[in-house]
Amino acid sequence: MKFIKQNGCGIILCAVIAAAATALSGLSIAGFSLNLIGAPVIAILAGMIISLAAPKFARRELISGGVRFTSKKILQWAVIILGFSLNLGTIAQVGGKSLPVIICTIATSLIVSFFLAKLLKINKKTAILVGVGSSICGGSAIAATAPVIDAEDDDVAQSISVIFLFNILAALIFPTFGHAIGLGTEGFAVFAGTAVNDTSSVTAAASTAESIYGATGILSAAVTVKLTRTLAIIPITLALAFYRARTAKKENTAEGGKSGFSFKKVFPWFILYFIGASVITTVVGLLPESGFTVFYNDTFVKAMTWLAKFFIAMAMGAIGLNTNIVKLIKNGGKPILQGFCCWVSITGVSIAVQLLTGIFYTNI
Repeated sequence: MKFIKQNGCGIILCAVIAAAATALSGLSIAGFSLNLIGAPVIAILAGMIISLAAPKFARRELISGGVRFTSKKILQWAVIILGFSLNLGTIAQVGGKSLPVIICTIATSLIVSFFLAKLLKINKKTAILVGVGSSICGGSAIAATAPVIDAEDDDVAQSISVIFLFNILAALIFPTFGHAIGLGTEGFAVFAGTAVNDTSSVTAAASTAESIYGATGILSAAVTVKLTRTLAIIPITLALAFYRARTAKKENTAEGGKSGFSFKKVFPWFILYFIGASVITTVVGLLPESGFTVFYNDTFVKAMTWLAKFFIAMAMGAIGLNTNIVKLIKNGGKPILQGFCCWVSITGVSIAVQLLTGIFYTNI
């Protein structure tokens, strides 16, 4: 009862924002599908608007506890539940061919982010989130990384905004661009899966490409490549946790005190549950077809995928409520430049590696 009293109103508020954002994301305005924007981005914008219109509202004691809980804990739950959508067997079988492209694009984005953060003096946590979001899988990667580096809500909001901008541009430009430069259908699927960040934008780009190419199979292949890319969340979060623990230990030692900070304290335990969820789905995928496996794959997995997206939308709504939109706009120039450089470099590397590996001209 104490938990409900302290957090209930804030959690309900975030759930209402997420529900409204989810409903809006299914609409089209003047022929433009809001699904391209996605419920998480709509939710964070709604939270920012509420915070701007009533700045003291989200900070009221009745609301603030639940908003904090949603932005931290429910964000982690979303990542865990996302694991149920990953069948490691299918990913290894279908996505393995795209692995060189995935590894090269992720490495390129992280390296570009590192140097730009130093060169432009971008806030370290914001730079990490933009780099990880650009290189792996947009909002999901940011959701997994934020608790590990103890990012502030402003950092998360800034990075989500940057990723959203280039997601939209990629979804609108890439289908025509890919066809114009001669990408085959499989080549475009790999391109979309590695150079577009968010799943909704990958889906939009691949669906449009199927119409342009007059072919089917691009969408399913692109989503599989995207899911393969999602697995990079695991090593990235573990590496960041180790780096954070090591840095804190050096700082404490330099100050002449004993280190009260350890890897165990920052270890992203929720990533283990994320792995466990994906292992369960993989094992079920190996079982003979039965009523249970059909229910699991056709109903349970779809429900968990929807719930993960809803929880991310809730968390983004909470983050929006705690974000100063004026400050966000004022400080947005450098992160946008970083996001642009990551976007361009990933696009170029994806095409270059495909040319070198022979995927570029292949068809499904």
